[in-house]
Amino acid sequence: MQAGPNTRGSGMGCSKSKWPSFRLICSNRIHRTNSIDWTLCSATHMDPMTSDVIAPSPWTIFGCQNGLRLFKEAKDRGSHGKWDDHPAIMAVGVVDGTSEAIFQTLMSLGPSRSEWDFCFYKGNVVEHLDGHTDIVHKQLYRDWLPWGMKRRDLLLRRYWRREDDGTYVILYHSVIHKKCPPQRGYVRACLKSGGYVVSPVNQGKQSVVKHMLAIDWKFWRSYLQTSSARSITIRMLGRVAALRELFRAKLGNYPSSDFSSGELTSNVRLPQSEQDVKTEAQTLTEEKTEEDVEDREVDKTPSEHASLVGLNDAADEFFDVPEQSDYDLAENGWPSDFGSEMYSQDIRHPKLSTAAGFVKKLHDLAIQKRGYMDLQEVAREDCIPCCYGATLPKDPTCNLACSWTEADPSTFLIRGKNYLEDQQKVKAKGTLMKMVAADWLRSDKREDDLGGRPESIVQKYAAQGGPEFFFIVNIQVPGSTTYSLALYYMMNTPVEDSPLLESFIKGDDAYRNSRFKLIPYISKGSWIVKQSVGKKACLVGQALEINYFHGKNYLELGIDIGSSTVARGVVSLVLGYLNNLVIEMTFLIQANTPEELPEYLLGTCRLNHLDASKSVLVKP
Repeated sequence: MQAGPNTRGSGMGCSKSKWPSFRLICSNRIHRTNSIDWTLCSATHMDPMTSDVIAPSPWTIFGCQNGLRLFKEAKDRGSHGKWDDHPAIMAVGVVDGTSEAIFQTLMSLGPSRSEWDFCFYKGNVVEHLDGHTDIVHKQLYRDWLPWGMKRRDLLLRRYWRREDDGTYVILYHSVIHKKCPPQRGYVRACLKSGGYVVSPVNQGKQSVVKHMLAIDWKFWRSYLQTSSARSITIRMLGRVAALRELFRAKLGNYPSSDFSSGELTSNVRLPQSEQDVKTEAQTLTEEKTEEDVEDREVDKTPSEHASLVGLNDAADEFFDVPEQSDYDLAENGWPSDFGSEMYSQDIRHPKLSTAAGFVKKLHDLAIQKRGYMDLQEVAREDCIPCCYGATLPKDPTCNLACSWTEADPSTFLIRGKNYLEDQQKVKAKGTLMKMVAADWLRSDKREDDLGGRPESIVQKYAAQGGPEFFFIVNIQVPGSTTYSLALYYMMNTPVEDSPLLESFIKGDDAYRNSRFKLIPYISKGSWIVKQSVGKKACLVGQALEINYFHGKNYLELGIDIGSSTVARGVVSLVLGYLNNLVIEMTFLIQANTPEELPEYLLGTCRLNHLDASKSVLVKP
């Protein structure tokens, strides 16, 4: 691509980092092709703080059981404290073990899992997707379920990562995969969202373990009350207490030989499912016979020790589980046709969609009530004329779907005047620039230098010869269809009045990549979305390639999400959930010296329920 009079640069890979934290994915060229050891050291370019956003806690405590605190996800005021049919519930406990040892234990699908997971019967890896994502099948015992309730199984997409402070995150949600159809004798439950967060405390000798589940147990409603379903979920969360007792008995010693999660390091082969575990508890004779047949069928499944070479076969597909409106189907029933509401997800990496910079951090998102879509398959609106800077409407009331407005600056924390001495961050009091426009575009190619196009809002101001200067953030999502989210910020005062901004505009690409910072915040979305994105500032240029375009009255940053293989693979799932999210974010230039402090925000943004079908097609 010829940049002409503009400057162009690429993001620099993270030094000193052997693995990428998903909240800021290092895009070192080597890491884009090789497997990743997620147990090695963390990224080093993130501030030592867990959150740069001031936000209310999404959880409310409602009880304590077996030494675990129990929380439910807080709802809007209109809910009056009522429970959902399938509420998100979290158990929190302290385990006497390192976060890494606990992580290894949680990931194992082998015989050692029976030492603490009283729900687990057997499991195996169905498909390996990449170095930190796979599809797993878990079959559950029946003896811990209410009498007369058939055994359940779960088919899950599993994602894991290690944070810079030693915290491990494991996220799950249900999918449908052609290699693992519903099993006879089992009813497949739907895990809307779930997972673990394991954070080290007490100099790493202990860990706080958070275990969250929002699960639809399927087909029990005809004879069980909603409260009984909650009781099943709460009992399953009790596995954290069993995990705590396991590590207490082991005095922190963990045998690392039994790790059956799929590839975490180079050349790890996929594991085979556990065979012939103990007999089910005695139940009705008819159901017992049915389960015996099922056990034999499961044991005949192909070995999972096959090489990883064929994992990206063109025919391999998995699907997210759709929402079911009919909860009163027979206990032993399962629809043979999942219907047209299903949207396929092609896992072949060369064709994976990717996401915008803030969205790239989302992963393995929970099933949400408005369903899942694939951006490559959504219905397209008729092409309408494109006037750059006017394709995404503004709505300060936040009632209009697929719209934007400015976020409250005081939501975000930035480095204070004495940050280098006290490491304290303070509430932002305002922004240097005002957000004046936004674009939500799609094309068959990457759309660069929007500010330099004659029909753009930038050039209209340039023609008037005014003092206005534009700072444009163009988040590019390449794929068979390329999406661009462009945010336009404008200032009327001279750039020279803001020395740090002036240095950024006039600096080289290496300087810019080391200073441009983003703080994301999901203000509306499920737990798994918020957990995946986080609320931490990140240096975008250290993770992704940024192309810079500098004109007379503007600087445009083209953030190429496709420059990270990890981000590409993850956000292929995320885009379908955009219309369920309210995303807030802010941009700033990192201050590193006493003269540059305190920091200030360039601008903020709030995106309300973006919809891919409402993106505007750019004509060739």
